[in-house]
This record gives sequence, C-alpha cells and structure tokens, in this order.
Amino acid sequence: MDIQLPGIDGLELTRRLKQDPKYEKVAIVALTAYAMKGDAEKALAAGCDGYISKPVDTRTFSGVIEGYLQRAARSPAAGAPGRKSPRKHSGRAQ
Repeated sequence: MDIQLPGIDGLELTRRLKQDPKYEKVAIVALTAYAMKGDAEKALAAGCDGYISKPVDTRTFSGVIEGYLQRAARSPAAGAPGRKSPRKHSGRAQ
C-alpha cells in the first residue's frame, strides 16, 4: 500500500479494508519513499502488516514480501486486534 495515494491516504484505505470482513485477512504492507519518523508506527496502527521504505533493494524485496505473505497465511486472525506485532523493513539489504 502506497502511503501517498491520490484522492485518499493509503493509511485510511488500509483502515477501511481491514474493517471489511472480506479483506480483513489480506496482508497489507505499507510502502513509501517519504519515510518520516513515526511513519512505520502510524502504518502499523492503521492495520498494515508491515512497512517498507524506499529505496527498495530489488535483491531482497521479493523475499521480504514472501515473509509477510507466509505470516499472514499462518495467522488465522491476521488483521484482527491483538495480532502479533508486524515488522518494519527498510527495504535495503541487511
């Protein structure tokens, strides 16, 4: 989910999606080039399952996304209150 969407804030869209039973279990990872202090926390509080800041390391990006998808698949309550804390990822190789 891009945080800077035209017309609607990506975090607001995430909140709306997570409130809809049809989409509450969909893994949503925030992605932004405008990373500011506190943005990761705001994204996670909005219901995002993770946070990646740009620039993205294309060598590790698919693995990071795969990790979020695997966690979401294992978690029957993904997107529900009280779920395990999501991870923050810088998008760069570690």
